[in-house]
Amino acid sequence: MAAVERFPVRAVLFDLDGTLLDTIGDLVEAANRMLAELGRPLRSPAQIHSFVGKGVAMLVRRCLTEDAHATEVEIERGIEVFRRHYAEINGDTTRIYPGIEDTLQAMRTLGLKLAVVTNKAEEFTLPLLERMGFAGRFDAVVSGDSVATKKPDPAMLHHACGLLGIGAAQALMIGDSANDALAARAAGMPVLLVDYGYSEGMPVDTIECDGLLSSALEALDRIAVA
Repeated sequence: MAAVERFPVRAVLFDLDGTLLDTIGDLVEAANRMLAELGRPLRSPAQIHSFVGKGVAMLVRRCLTEDAHATEVEIERGIEVFRRHYAEINGDTTRIYPGIEDTLQAMRTLGLKLAVVTNKAEEFTLPLLERMGFAGRFDAVVSGDSVATKKPDPAMLHHACGLLGIGAAQALMIGDSANDALAARAAGMPVLLVDYGYSEGMPVDTIECDGLLSSALEALDRIAVA
């Protein structure tokens, strides 16, 4: 069996939803509360699962327009309603994926810098990290409104690297979707994808990346500390 490639890095950037945390229960609940308030048919968990990945605005847009028409005014109203409901339940049913806490501790022991890079808005990201006991575990947190563009644009990854004081080539991205893979490729850093996340309905093994992980712990075998 051929040896796996090890990446000489000084930092690891993590996606949040579908990578560190399983947040789908809260997203489904908030989305369906939004749809009910707007008088729209509710969506199945599987549908909403496939809509997650590009932030709240896109999630709401997909919920309202996937098989029906919605005006921009209706979509803006939906975003407002979703935000209100999600703020009330953010973290209620969220769980930390198995292996994540041990992975973070092991990476800290190796002296790696750690960051979260998520398309989730800061108003939801920071309270969620606090509620799940992750506040202070990361050297930087870049949310969906920290810079002008979201993943798959690489700007968020470059911003995170700037906060960490490293170059993009010195970081490894770990995510669950094409958003993460495309952003990492454009930023010039290696990327590993977990196979248990959301990936917007796209089979994760069809996404170009440097390796798939069934547990975040497997990333430790792919790192050679620079």
